[in-house]
Amino acid sequence: MPEGFNGWQKRDDILSYEEILRVAAVAAGIGFRKFRVTGGEPLVRKDVPDFVGRLSKIPGVRAIGMTTNGTRLAPVATELREAGLRAINISLDALTPSVYRQITGGEVGPVLQGIRAARSAGFERVKLNMVLIRGMNEGEIWPIVQFAAEHDLLLRFIELMPVSMTEVLNEKNFLPVGEVIRMLSARDRLMPLEEVRLGHGPARYFRLEKAGVTVGFIGAITNLHFCDACNKVRLTADGKIRPCLGNHSEFDLKPALRGGGSDDDLREIFRKALEEKPPEHLFRNNYRPDRIMTAIGG
Repeated sequence: MPEGFNGWQKRDDILSYEEILRVAAVAAGIGFRKFRVTGGEPLVRKDVPDFVGRLSKIPGVRAIGMTTNGTRLAPVATELREAGLRAINISLDALTPSVYRQITGGEVGPVLQGIRAARSAGFERVKLNMVLIRGMNEGEIWPIVQFAAEHDLLLRFIELMPVSMTEVLNEKNFLPVGEVIRMLSARDRLMPLEEVRLGHGPARYFRLEKAGVTVGFIGAITNLHFCDACNKVRLTADGKIRPCLGNHSEFDLKPALRGGGSDDDLREIFRKALEEKPPEHLFRNNYRPDRIMTAIGG
């Protein structure tokens, strides 16, 4: 969690693994098939491989992925793969240590160790996620392309979104994916992979011919059709169903989970959340988050 975060005042605010698994079982029972463990940073919790193993045994669960900053990944990568984790996304906004430190406040060395451990563990898919920030990491784009090519990794470029606070995104630091496409096209030929599905997200994928690496572009701000095919919902760590990352609407499961509610009660809350899933996010409309993305499950 970010330094100074005080969104959860005590441990009881956060769902136990047993509660999360119950919610997952209800979700699988109504048709959810693909699950992603995210955060915040999911690997700060203890016994995550055991949790993944239990999640993988729920009837109806077909695929489990994880999004991580990679700093704690190396020691548990093999355990996670053996537990049933199929795919992993690792955040890497810079390779230069000083730039990485400026963006994240952390050290890039453990992340690189985690990436290598993930490759050795044999995950079906390992992706790098690079959030684009003008004035900070434009110079890191081509080095990360080369790093992805060297290690046979998928690479996704993601537009900066106001998911933590409105002020995170402004005209000076916003770098659209279209500009990165032009930047890469000046160095190499980008071949569209329109018919290829590389996961379950909204990225548009291309192959860089000479570099030999597949790159994806997630344009949540500039792509006006970004939300058209979205079928995702999020379960927050404190027990709320959030139908859209870029919308304030939430549905609290905790009263039913801890107040003797039945699985039918939980299914009804899911039904209401799905009925009210908005047609698009609000990021382009001076969106002011009510809480930061690490509390939502980005």
